[in-house]
Amino acid sequence: MRIVNGHRLTTNGRDEKTCSLLIRNGRIEALGEEADQAEADQVMDATGCLVTTGFIDLCCNLREPGAGQKGNIASETRAAAKGGYTTVCAAPDSSPINDSGAVTHLIREVASTRSPINVLPLGAATRGLEGELLSDMVGLSAAGCVALSNGMATVRNARILRRAMAYAQTFGFTLMLQPRNHALAADGFAHDGVVTTRLGLLGIPEVAETAAVSEMLLLAEETGVRLHLSQLSTARSVAMVAEARLRGVAVTADVTMHHLVFTEQALGDFDSRFHVLPPLRSEYDRQGLLAGVRDGVIDAIVSQHQPHDSAAKRAPLAATEPGLSSIESVLSLGLGLVQQGELSEARLIAALTSGPAAVLGLAANTLSVGAVADVCVIDTGATWTPSANNILSAGKHVPVDSRPLSGVVRHTFCRGNTAWSVV
Repeated sequence: MRIVNGHRLTTNGRDEKTCSLLIRNGRIEALGEEADQAEADQVMDATGCLVTTGFIDLCCNLREPGAGQKGNIASETRAAAKGGYTTVCAAPDSSPINDSGAVTHLIREVASTRSPINVLPLGAATRGLEGELLSDMVGLSAAGCVALSNGMATVRNARILRRAMAYAQTFGFTLMLQPRNHALAADGFAHDGVVTTRLGLLGIPEVAETAAVSEMLLLAEETGVRLHLSQLSTARSVAMVAEARLRGVAVTADVTMHHLVFTEQALGDFDSRFHVLPPLRSEYDRQGLLAGVRDGVIDAIVSQHQPHDSAAKRAPLAATEPGLSSIESVLSLGLGLVQQGELSEARLIAALTSGPAAVLGLAANTLSVGAVADVCVIDTGATWTPSANNILSAGKHVPVDSRPLSGVVRHTFCRGNTAWSVV
């Protein structure tokens, strides 16, 4: 297959000249004139479209094994492909928890037959994600886990956390942790700010995150572990990561797209869609997170995709389950930031591709001869309107609905195979 008339993205922006790309046997076989001159069984016109490597998500809940009413590997990976993703990391918060090689093998086996894209399991850092006993990290890695994570759960005991870091460092594993001090967060579910005060909601203060960030960075500095801080939500956390890097701490970080776009004001009408953890915070924090992405302090943008059935979101706000069905709209929300001048197109795509690849220690996939053909064709000028009828995820609680969004993924190819295509 040959893709013609598409624009590739460089670190300085789009190439002014269009470029052809030939895919054969799952790899990019030729570019430019050589691709034009080669025989192809199919020619795809990408006029006006951006051609990039496929996106990589470091945090995606696939709901399998376990909560089948919320989604499954087949439904959620198809939704991911529609969003431009060719690789997703399956969060360990499944049922049963992915804290054993048997569960890891099950996820990989189901994904191999039902997923159109790559699924990389994340193993639980502690048994049952309870933060008390270390999991069999070596066994999980041998079974195919690409990193260890404690999902959305906290490790309350600093001694256990230190032991987990030391163990992970010994074997060269990456440890992914969402920083949240359990005692300070208590039963809160929204940012401790003006909205919680006005609505009488239980708040989670900024220090619930920054205290945990500080502890994790100090322990990572002592143990030498490769630490990844997941889903930062405060400007101060970004500054702490930047300072730690200057000291030589091996730390990377990510942020969700919804934390770059929305603030605590989204909860103003008791909108349960925006009950998320960590909570949406202030405009000051949003700007700090954006600056972190622009400066490269934040390596990756993640979806933190969490599909729910309708019952999980139809309750008084405090009783609803946290999480957004977000993977199909990450690109469009990001392009909105580009249009507003808050983020460059090149930096957005890097935070969705090469950034997360580096966090996982994967060879950066590029649009070059010989590279695996994980390719995304994006019509940035087109619009679409999210609705229950066109959302592929089982979770319909999307960040934006009934309003046009920019950016339509025309085609997603994983290892040269069509994972998603729309005319």
